[in-house]
Amino acid sequence: MEQEQGAGNLVRPSEAAGNGQRPKNEARAIGKQAGRGFGWSLLGNLVMKAGSFVMGLILARLLSPSDFGIYAVALAATSFVMVVKDLGIMAATIQWRGSLEEMAPTATVLNLVSATTLYGIFWVGAPYFAAAAGSAEAAPVVRLLTAVILVEAVTAVRSAALLRRFQQDKSSIAILAGFVVNAALAITLAANGAGPYSFAWGQVAAAVVTGVIVLRLAKLPFRFGLDREIARKLLRFGIPSAVGIGLEAVLLNVGYIIVGYILGPAWLGFYLLAFNVSSWVPGLIGTAIRTVSIAGFSRLAEDKPESLSKGVQRSVPLLFAGVLPLAIVMGVLAHPLIMFLYGGKWDQAAGVLRFLAVLMVVRMLTSLALDILNGQGATKATVWMNVGYGLAMIPAVVVGTHLDGIRGAAMGQAAAALLVALPLAILGVHRAGVKLAPIPRTLVRPALGGLVSCAVTALLAAMLDGHYMLELVVAGGAGLVVYGLIVVPLESLRHVRSRVARFV
Repeated sequence: MEQEQGAGNLVRPSEAAGNGQRPKNEARAIGKQAGRGFGWSLLGNLVMKAGSFVMGLILARLLSPSDFGIYAVALAATSFVMVVKDLGIMAATIQWRGSLEEMAPTATVLNLVSATTLYGIFWVGAPYFAAAAGSAEAAPVVRLLTAVILVEAVTAVRSAALLRRFQQDKSSIAILAGFVVNAALAITLAANGAGPYSFAWGQVAAAVVTGVIVLRLAKLPFRFGLDREIARKLLRFGIPSAVGIGLEAVLLNVGYIIVGYILGPAWLGFYLLAFNVSSWVPGLIGTAIRTVSIAGFSRLAEDKPESLSKGVQRSVPLLFAGVLPLAIVMGVLAHPLIMFLYGGKWDQAAGVLRFLAVLMVVRMLTSLALDILNGQGATKATVWMNVGYGLAMIPAVVVGTHLDGIRGAAMGQAAAALLVALPLAILGVHRAGVKLAPIPRTLVRPALGGLVSCAVTALLAAMLDGHYMLELVVAGGAGLVVYGLIVVPLESLRHVRSRVARFV
């Protein structure tokens, strides 16, 4: 019986069924592995995001809003190509039901061909893309930053192997090493007048360093080959997955393009800063979840339908309860947060952040829905889900931008996500056979806690108006404490208190 390297004692359901055996603790073993992987990923993200936060503060003082706006155009292009560069081969590798060693040569060839072709298209089209975004000067930055997909093409299958085995400790080491290089190079270049190129060169260097480490740690032989049957299986799963996730990336970043085209790079810089702040939580918690969710849901789907439904019923309330208080504090205290961290020249970003905090919550829930559908193999549903969202969101952002500038753009994006994307995500997961009926009642308590937390935070912020640090510490802290007292079960609070007492 073949066993995946680094997979511990986990036996695949298909193999167990072939022997007339099915381990009773299959779901528990998957949960334990996924939990360990999530812990390592969260720790790595926490360290990296703390570093990114400090790096962002430094760069915000060295660069201008226009520099941020030019970078935003390149970032929008890169966010898209990073998703579709491999035709979904990385996601297909994580979900693959057979031996990695047999499929890796074919997957590597498909990755290289796809990424190289896509990069050639973006090299030629960069001036047109930049002009359409209202920043013609961004074309060279687009060409440079999108070069990271050439590095990713070499390492994608190996990165997927680490995630498939829940070896997030190794992938976190590689990512953190790349970030150190990114921060050092970007700050040095910015201090020497490189402008938006400081971002791009930093990320390209980080991709190279991370890639070298991943190749070493994955311990997967690097060979080329092309098995047509394996290629068909990979593409049958991967192409719809890439289209669905690619649409997600496009819709997430299309606000940049619309704002830049209508209002210009300076206003786009304000929008980008607010969007970056609203992405702190998805970047920290959401990224950690995504590194284990597709593999975890895929393994649960292999077990039996009830296991997947129970996993979703546990995951959604935890995610909602964990993200909601952070969104409330971020939205209510947007002005003191921006003023305290970035200074007065960025004050225009505060009005945007209030609405992007709503988008943040919905964005994490819909991303989880995409991972559930991908893990189950229902990749076509992800395409239709994002097509419907895009048909509502793009006109909403255009109209909002014309009516109320960058704040209107954020309002349009948040409204479309809440009123269209979320219902479509629920429908897609339900039609895929996941039982969602028990979930709504588990969300009542967090929702009630959120309302009380919002009121407490707003009241204290009004009393401390103008004292930015006190607003953040006192009002924000009180809001989080009130939320915790309402939402966290009393037994859990007693358990934490007893453990703290023993420690002291």
